[in-house]
Amino acid sequence: MTSASARAFDVRHVQLARAAFAAIAAVMITFSPDHSAAVGAAVFSGFAIATGLVLLLAVWLVYLAGRRWPAAVLGGVTLVAGMAAGLSPLRTTVGFFALVIAWALISGVIEGVAGWRGLRRRTERREIAPGVADTRPLPPAAPRSESRDAVVVAAITVLLGVAMLFVQPGYALDYTIEEARETFTLTGVTIGVGIFGGYAAIVAVYLGIAGFSPRPDVLVTAEAPASADQKDSA
Repeated sequence: MTSASARAFDVRHVQLARAAFAAIAAVMITFSPDHSAAVGAAVFSGFAIATGLVLLLAVWLVYLAGRRWPAAVLGGVTLVAGMAAGLSPLRTTVGFFALVIAWALISGVIEGVAGWRGLRRRTERREIAPGVADTRPLPPAAPRSESRDAVVVAAITVLLGVAMLFVQPGYALDYTIEEARETFTLTGVTIGVGIFGGYAAIVAVYLGIAGFSPRPDVLVTAEAPASADQKDSA
């Protein structure tokens, strides 16, 4: 089996690519004077399509057999959401909220389950009979840092969906800035697009730090611990 260290790409490259596309989305929203649903959907579409393609490519270029399903499912869901956001009929206020909320909750749960399973495997104790441990090696497991990062990003993504659920798409508040002598309107979609921009910025920073953080460059292969009798006989 090809080890992770022999591959040209590894998880840090996936994290850095995701961080780069999230940063681009955050910058586009931050410096755009227009926070309409059309602009928000366009930025989300580009972000989701690029992120989905990175994850799908990682299925073959990064992950080994037995660890590919999270990237495949997450990449597929993200790519579909991005393509849907590119459709003109869905570039409305309701369409933007519906797409982002659905994507955030679904993808957050998928990534969270994958990360939680990776962390949980380090405390699992398999037994083939009461008191007799199964000494057969488990399939390759993700490094703990990778599983932890997945759980954190999943929590942030789910929080995005929950936060946008509390924003009323039809909300509108007129306010006046005396110095500028102009009246402006704060709308629900402006708040929603801003929340997505804040999410993208946080994810970009977190995944960027995770991608540049030092880590072992070898694949972790989890094995169940030997039973007490085996330890004594050794």
